[in-house]
Amino acid sequence: MTQAKPDPRHTLTLRDVSEASGVSEMTVSRVLRNRGDVSAHTREKVLEAARTLGYVPNKIAGALASQRVNLVGVVIPSLSNMVFPEVMTGISEVLDGTGLQPVVGVTNYLPDREESVIYEMLSWRPSGMIVAGLEHSTAARAMLGRAGIPIVEIMDIDGEPVDHAVGISHRRAGRQMAEAIIAAGYRRIAFLGTQMPNDFRAKKRLEGFEEALAKAGLTLVDREYYSGGSALLKGREMTAAVLSRTPDVDFLYYSNDMIGAGGLLHCLDKGLDVPGRIGLAGFNGVELLEGLPRRLATMDACRLEIGRKAAEIIAGKATAGERVELFPTLQRGDTIRE
Repeated sequence: MTQAKPDPRHTLTLRDVSEASGVSEMTVSRVLRNRGDVSAHTREKVLEAARTLGYVPNKIAGALASQRVNLVGVVIPSLSNMVFPEVMTGISEVLDGTGLQPVVGVTNYLPDREESVIYEMLSWRPSGMIVAGLEHSTAARAMLGRAGIPIVEIMDIDGEPVDHAVGISHRRAGRQMAEAIIAAGYRRIAFLGTQMPNDFRAKKRLEGFEEALAKAGLTLVDREYYSGGSALLKGREMTAAVLSRTPDVDFLYYSNDMIGAGGLLHCLDKGLDVPGRIGLAGFNGVELLEGLPRRLATMDACRLEIGRKAAEIIAGKATAGERVELFPTLQRGDTIRE
C-alpha cells in the first residue's frame, strides 16, 4: 500500500516534525529554537526531518512573548547605485551566524516612500533598524525615535542622529577634494550631480566643496543637475551639456563615480587632454573605475566598513556610540594633474 502524499496546502506544525523524527514536540521546539540541552544525534534527527518536510518555523508566533522578531530592517535609497550592495555585504558579513536576518527596503531617494518603508518595517517589530542618511520626514524621525530598538543611521555624520550614526563627513570630503583640485592649478570648475535635490549627502559634499572654493577666492563656473539616477550615458550627456555651455571649463567634479566615468569617456572620445586640458573627479571609489582607460580621481566612501560597524552595533558586538566617524581617502587616479 503506497503512502499518501502530504497535502501541499497543509500548514506544517511541530507535531508533523515530531512524528517524522520520533521525538516529542517540546524537543523539536528546543532544537528549532536552538534552546536547551539536546543531544547531537537527536538534534540531527529533528533537523533532517524538518528539512525533508520543508518545515519553516513561525518566528512571528515564537516572538510574541518578546514582541520582537529576528529581523533587522535596512532602508537604503537605491539598489542600482553600486555603493549600497557593498554596504549590504558588510551588514550581512557581521549578522551571519547571529540569528539576525537583514531585510531591505528601497526608498528611491523619496522622503514619502522612506516614511512608508520605515512604517511597514517597524510594524513587524524588528530587532533593529539601519537607515541610510540623517534626513527624514518628521513622522519617520518620530517613528524611529520611539521604536525602542537600536537605530543606526549610516553613510553620514553631518547632523543629529536619532540614536547612532556611522559614516563620513561629506562636507569634509567635499572640502578635501576642492583643496586638491585647487592645489593642482585648476580654476574654472564645474559641478555635475544626479538625484538632486534629494541626495542629501551629495548636497553636503557640494557645500563643503564650495566652501573651499570660496576660501580660495573661486566660485563654480557652471553646474548641471539631473533628478534621476546615475548612468554612464547620463554622465556623457551632462558632460557634453557643460562643455557646450562653458567650453573653457578646466575641471569637472561629479557627485558620483558612475556619471564621472561617463564624463571621462566623453572627454577621451572628444580627444581632450585629460588631465592637462581638463581634470575630472567623482566620489565613492567603486570597482567600475578599474576598467576605465584612465583611473578617475575619487574618494573611497568607506562603504564596506560602514555596513560592518552598523551591524556590529545592532548585534551588540560593538559598544554603541552616538557617532562613529570614518575617514575616506583621496585617490588621485589619472585625472588630476600633479
